[in-house]
Amino acid sequence: MRLLAIFGPTAAGKTGVAIAAAELLRKRGEDPVAVNCDSIQVYKGLEVLSGAAGHDEQRRLEHRLLSFVDPREEFSAGRYAELAHAEIDSLIKQERRPIVVGGTGLYLRAALSDLDLRPPVPPEIRQQVEEEIQRRGPQALHGELAPELATTVDPNDRKRIARLTELERAGVDAPEDAGPLWTTELRHPTLLVGLTIERSELVARIEARVDGMAAAGAAKEANHAAQGGASRTARAALGLDAFAAGDLEAVKAAHRAYARRQLTWMRRMEGASLVDRTGRDDVEVAAVKGSKL
Repeated sequence: MRLLAIFGPTAAGKTGVAIAAAELLRKRGEDPVAVNCDSIQVYKGLEVLSGAAGHDEQRRLEHRLLSFVDPREEFSAGRYAELAHAEIDSLIKQERRPIVVGGTGLYLRAALSDLDLRPPVPPEIRQQVEEEIQRRGPQALHGELAPELATTVDPNDRKRIARLTELERAGVDAPEDAGPLWTTELRHPTLLVGLTIERSELVARIEARVDGMAAAGAAKEANHAAQGGASRTARAALGLDAFAAGDLEAVKAAHRAYARRQLTWMRRMEGASLVDRTGRDDVEVAAVKGSKL
């Protein structure tokens, strides 16, 4: 069975397209299930901040690996890969079509391929790096990485810079595939659909998305997470600190910057089928590639 994977920038409407694709598949007698590959949507209590599928959306399409991790816990791509592989393999055995959907490039690859991921580093090194990155910023630590590592990561990618710095200071070799985001060596045949969108429309969608998140209680979620001892990986939620401070313009700027990075990652995904969703609704987008499944 061929998997369907849907990737794209924040606010591009990936969940809506996945639901529309699922409805098309049901008309063919299939029983699809979504498998989340967003690194923040795994956390319970961060549903608004992460843009996780709501109750109505989950009623229309069952989602796995969504809102199940305590935000006080550290969660890694390695642990996610184990769970995602188990879910996908189980669904295939049940002849249920997996729809892998999300915007975290590393988690998408972790779900679809076998990564050479390194173990956690000692907690004292992790704490030291976290304190430094908060005080000095990710760009400063990026400048201190070995050149062969620095070229593999964006200077603003806080999470990956922290991870590579931790490994370097712990004397652990970074995985050979730490640099390239994508590989064509997948565990199962997969139709990878990348959503593109004209910049002005994407910016408008981001503005509306952030305003909607604010109205739905994102600041409350952010404060609760911060006061409740959220882990380093949970605190990577886009706009968490800015929402807590009530700075919506900073949240929107962070979303725009992240969307640019996601689009850059997507262009490096060899074999991805790009669909321009500018001016198209979810059903129209889903229909573009539906016949290829």
